[in-house]
Amino acid sequence: MSSAAHLRSAQPAGEAATRAAEPPLGSAQAVAEQIFRRTNSTGMVVVVVRDGDVWMASFGKVAYNSKDQPTPDTLVRLCSITKILTTDVLAKLVAAHTVAFTDPLEKFAPEGVTVPSMTVHGPVDRALTLGDLATHTGGLPREIAYPPVGAAHFTFPDFQYRWQWLPGFRYRTSPGTAAHYSNIGFDLLADALSQATDKSYAELFREKTVQPLALRDTTLSPTSEQCTRLMSSEREPSQCTDTEAAAGSGGMYSTPRDMARLMRYFLGLPGVPVHQNGMSTAMYVDPADLRSVQGLGHAGVPTGIGLGWVEINREYGDSRIVQKTGGGAGFQTYVALNPAHHAGIFIARMQSRRSAGGNMFREANDLLLMLCGLPPVPVDPNDPERERTAEDLEEARDAAPAPARVARVHGGRAPRATALTHEPVRRLPRAQAAARRSPAKAGGAAHVLRKPRLGRRR
Repeated sequence: MSSAAHLRSAQPAGEAATRAAEPPLGSAQAVAEQIFRRTNSTGMVVVVVRDGDVWMASFGKVAYNSKDQPTPDTLVRLCSITKILTTDVLAKLVAAHTVAFTDPLEKFAPEGVTVPSMTVHGPVDRALTLGDLATHTGGLPREIAYPPVGAAHFTFPDFQYRWQWLPGFRYRTSPGTAAHYSNIGFDLLADALSQATDKSYAELFREKTVQPLALRDTTLSPTSEQCTRLMSSEREPSQCTDTEAAAGSGGMYSTPRDMARLMRYFLGLPGVPVHQNGMSTAMYVDPADLRSVQGLGHAGVPTGIGLGWVEINREYGDSRIVQKTGGGAGFQTYVALNPAHHAGIFIARMQSRRSAGGNMFREANDLLLMLCGLPPVPVDPNDPERERTAEDLEEARDAAPAPARVARVHGGRAPRATALTHEPVRRLPRAQAAARRSPAKAGGAAHVLRKPRLGRRR
């Protein structure tokens, strides 16, 4: 069972020819339902924006023990899509000269905490910066510890734990030389932005994003009423609770209605009062310049790395997609933008106890391109991070064992750098924090993170 709604705004006359070559948004219904069934989801919501149009659809039910169908106001966990909201706040603070991409994390560390200066192989080439944290190039691990038994999702590690852990850590690689997916890096980034503005991150996010965009349900601290609208997974039932501990990496809640506004915001489309400043969805790192890339390829082979966003399909021209995957607490989430056709898609689904038979990320890409009047992009069979479908696994049963998986190496040249105590960690007093931050503003143009020229992937 499914439901769909299509909202249309007036279109400029100059767009008529382009729109004539694009199928109606309602044609997404059959494909979206196929994704729902192939992924064996309990419930799923889909939002598509294109120019001034918005199309929403829902499938299944809000919980395995419910008869209610998801609606545009159903609350979902964004999971790692949270990261692109964190980096959007970063971009706004960079534009305001409050922080710089090149600012070292050390500048915003709590009192008495030292940010590591050693890798597992020796001294770092340079200090860990906010730009490194935002592009997964900080040399940090994906996670730092298993959560305590019974801990709610996205509530660990908290501020105290991560900053007590950090001084004893040695980087996997020197900052700026490799891209390895890291959740902890984005929580440290949110902490730094909080310190830089003398505000809690939740307060900062409300000021910079929620209020300007008039978002109704995008929050880290859902009310009891909002919690009654949360989708719940059969595989991982989870409590609806405050998730400020994971504010930067995965704790955000939202709704399909709010996600439609956010995609319009990122794409510069009508229907929202403000738009992003251009830095948020730009690409800053060419994967070919890195020693290795790991954990960023679930939706396709990365051709560029931005502030939380990952670019794919660059070599296919107008089929270029900027995207972010997410998952956790029984949810799988995805947002993908096609800037050339001013279109975007958001999907959130709940996992059931049955194994998924499809790759939601890749199938969503195909759906987005279809709605742009473009063919699907061929899948690279040699992509080591490609998630296999049920058909792939069945074909592989009789095949010879695959060689041990290794990190992808780009070229043979040396990479270029892109740019626990037991005492409670104390946040710096405001006056002292301001004194530590003041030297950062002396550099003028140093707030701009250099954009390397992105050549063809090698």
